Amino acid sequence: MEATSILVHLFLSVIHLSSSMADISCMDEAGHPVDWFVIYKLPKYIINQSAGLGLNYMYLDPSNSGWKQSQYLINMTESATGRTLQQLYSTYHSKEQLAAKKKRQKEREALGDKAPPKSVPKTIENQRVYDETTVDPNDEEVAFDEATDEFSSYFNRKTSPKILITTSDRPRGRTVRLCEQLAKVVPNSHVYYRRGLALKKIIPQCVAREFTDLLVINEDRKVPNGLIVSHLPDGPTAHFKMSNMRLAKELKRRGKDPTKHSPEVILNNFSTRLGHSIGRMFASLFPYSPQFVGRQVATFHNQRDYIFFRFHRYIFKNEKKVGLQELGPRFTLKLRSLQKGTFDSKYGEYEWVHKRHEMDTSRRKFHL
Repeated sequence: MEATSILVHLFLSVIHLSSSMADISCMDEAGHPVDWFVIYKLPKYIINQSAGLGLNYMYLDPSNSGWKQSQYLINMTESATGRTLQQLYSTYHSKEQLAAKKKRQKEREALGDKAPPKSVPKTIENQRVYDETTVDPNDEEVAFDEATDEFSSYFNRKTSPKILITTSDRPRGRTVRLCEQLAKVVPNSHVYYRRGLALKKIIPQCVAREFTDLLVINEDRKVPNGLIVSHLPDGPTAHFKMSNMRLAKELKRRGKDPTKHSPEVILNNFSTRLGHSIGRMFASLFPYSPQFVGRQVATFHNQRDYIFFRFHRYIFKNEKKVGLQELGPRFTLKLRSLQKGTFDSKYGEYEWVHKRHEMDTSRRKFHL
C-alpha cells in the first residue's frame, strides 16, 4: 500500500510540441532547445531530517544518460516547464497587444481629423515632481546671476580655459590612462601628478600660473571612483562620484584617436538652478568657440541626476544620413556636493550636499 501510495503521487509530464509551432520548442533548464523532456514530480515526504515540498522533480532529456533531481522547483521560471511555457505566454501576449494596436489604428483612421491625440506613455521623467528652482530662460533674476557669477568672465569671452588635471596620491594604471585621455578631450589641459602635495597647496600654484580649473581624479582599489572640479580662482568646487568608467580601448567599434580641434559641447537636461550651475561649470572647461571642422562633440547628459559623459565624432555619410563614432573615454558622474570657493574639506562652506536618506525619498524627485 505504501509503494502504491507513492506511485499515486508521482506525476508524469511529457511535453512534445507539435510541428505546427516550429518557432517554439521544448527548453531544458539551461534555456537551450531540446526535442523532448520527461518530468516526474516528487510527492511531499519527510525522511529523517529531510523533507520534500511536493514541488521537487526528477528530470530526463536526450542529453542525459539517466534521471537526475533538478535543483529547481517545478513552479519556478528557471525549471524546464517554466522556460518552455514562457514562450507560449510571451507569444500569446504579443499577439494580443498587436491586435489591440491594429484595432486602435483603424479607429483613428476612421475618425480622421477628429481622432483624439495619442496618449503619452508615463515615465519617471515626465512624472517628475515639480522643482521650484527650475530655471526659466526669461527670468531676470537668472540673467543677473549669470552676468555676475564666477563663470561670467568665460561666457563674456574675457578668459580662455586652461585646465590642470591631477590625481590622488600614487595613481595606478587605469587612473593614469584616464588622465591622459581626458587631456586629449579637453583642449589646453595639462597633466601633473601630485607626488604627495596637498590640494590646498596646489591651488595657489595653479592660480599663479593662470589655470582656470583644477580636475582631480580619485581612485579606490586601482579604480577611478571620484572627480573634483574646482573653478579658479574663486570657485565653486564640485565633488562627483564616478562609476562605469571605460577607457577608449575598451569601447567596441571606436573611432580613431581624437584630433586637437576644440569640440562642440552638448549640455542636456540641466534644468534647476543647481543643475544650471553644474552645466556652466562643465561648459567653462572647453573653449567658447568650437572648431566645427573637427566634427567632435563632448556630451554631458543628465538623466535622473546621473550625468553621462560621452565623446563622439560625427561623420556625414550623405546629405541625409549622419553616423557617430565614439572616441572615449566614457563615465558616469553623480553629484555629491557643491562648495563655495576653492577646495577646502575642513572649513569650506557648502551650497549643496547630497543627503541620501533625506533627499532620495521619492523616485520622481530630482535635483539637477
